[in-house]
Amino acid sequence: MGNCCSQGKSHASSITEKGESMPKSSHDNACNGTPGNNFIDNAKPAPSVAPGTPTRPSKPAAPVGPVLGRPMEDVKSTYSIGKELGRGQFGVTHLCTHKVTGEQFACKTIAKRKLVNKEDIEDVRREVQIMHHLTGQPNIVELKGAYEDKHSVHLVMELCAGGELFDRIIAKGHYTERAAASLLRTIVQIVHNCHSMGVIHRDLKPENFLLLNKDENSPLKATDFGLSVFYKQGELFKDIVGSAYYIAPEVLRRRYGPEVDIWSVGVMLYILLSGVPPFWAESEQGIFNAILRGQIDFASDPWPSISPAAKDLVRKMLNSDPKLRLSAFQVLNHPWIKEDGEAPDTPLDNAVLDRLKQFRAMNKFKKVALRVIAGCLSEEEIRGLKEMFKSMDTDNSGTITLEELKQGLAKQGTKLSEYEVKQLMEAADADGNGTIDYDEFITATMHMNRMDREEHLYTAFQYFDKDNSGHITTEELEQALREYGMHDGRDINEILSEVDADNDGRINYEEFVAMMRKGNPEANPKKRRDVNL
Repeated sequence: MGNCCSQGKSHASSITEKGESMPKSSHDNACNGTPGNNFIDNAKPAPSVAPGTPTRPSKPAAPVGPVLGRPMEDVKSTYSIGKELGRGQFGVTHLCTHKVTGEQFACKTIAKRKLVNKEDIEDVRREVQIMHHLTGQPNIVELKGAYEDKHSVHLVMELCAGGELFDRIIAKGHYTERAAASLLRTIVQIVHNCHSMGVIHRDLKPENFLLLNKDENSPLKATDFGLSVFYKQGELFKDIVGSAYYIAPEVLRRRYGPEVDIWSVGVMLYILLSGVPPFWAESEQGIFNAILRGQIDFASDPWPSISPAAKDLVRKMLNSDPKLRLSAFQVLNHPWIKEDGEAPDTPLDNAVLDRLKQFRAMNKFKKVALRVIAGCLSEEEIRGLKEMFKSMDTDNSGTITLEELKQGLAKQGTKLSEYEVKQLMEAADADGNGTIDYDEFITATMHMNRMDREEHLYTAFQYFDKDNSGHITTEELEQALREYGMHDGRDINEILSEVDADNDGRINYEEFVAMMRKGNPEANPKKRRDVNL
């Protein structure tokens, strides 16, 4: 996919040149059919349900779209499409408004006639999968929904009304070191989050960072995952993608991994500090030759007045040898980037670790409900977690051992004690057999916003409500926990009483929904990392 969200800046448009032996085999057809579970089969349509329980009328099945591989639907039945916000190689972004709530979003429309081959279609599909996978990251544009009709694919996303970071850089000329360090911290944290979740962006540049609003300290959001890929430790890619000024030398040599994102951010840092790109020429080929030579100018103004620490970081991010280049984790620990020269007190965010910790704190009732919801998720929603599971399962046994979990989290730059890893392992290992299987991993690591979907909550409620009475009884809860091997001997009445708000000895749908949404981070967002520009 090309640069769909860009605002038409011709100086740094994205390029793609598909290599003959692009390593897609590890990504293609990773899973067919429903994701690994069949508990959705147990979810029966209720002939009679309690008052206030949602029901949905059945509709004739729509034809399946060839790009997203699911029934086609009209985006205009939910949103009204407004003015154009930007235009790229493959599509156009418009303002759109939700017809019921009035909330505004950005709708990126990709014309299907421009998807000329299988690779183009796979790129769009993967963009949707990756955006689902990265959901819940505060500095990544949130995908609200993907729609396909006869002519186009529409991605409805969070609206970033503050425009591109590029425009703010142009307006400022160049940044003070303090402001540049603050901005870089946020950008590299985004890269660290992507890499820790097994995603390489491959097209990082100032145009692909948007400001949420017009405020001076607006949060920054990464966007345009059209060239992004899932990767596993040690996997190498060969296709030439990216935007000329920001492409790493190993991309041009057709042998690269996640280190390319650090190179691109290094180029951005050079521009932030000096106002000009480090590798420049009149033609694209000239730029590539300069990148391959790798000579960085620190002699011209303003470099003589820039601190040695800043130059040291630029050199280490723009090291032509990817093996010697700093990782995102190392950049965040470089003296120049640390706030006031001190390491931040809090450990680095790590989405998988955060999700495992959250899951650990839940009661068994909620864990089984999540297990049912995990079985309802589409292939595109869990593709990223499936890739992560495969990368942690180093011996391809279909399960993750304590040692594999420890190594997998360590590779993401997380420092955990043996005891902490064991606690996470015990939380995810629902059946207590000493390993985490695929279903357990998806259940424990899927993002909690999946619970906000009415149809998922209703399906999970029906799973427990075996007799379709509209209530979950003590006996039904006990039966469900036993079915998943999660009845730990704790008094069922105790679990039930925590959720039973009206003390009638059973759980109705509203009480069930309240339990599922309690403690959901989406309802209590953590303070966002604001950027001082």
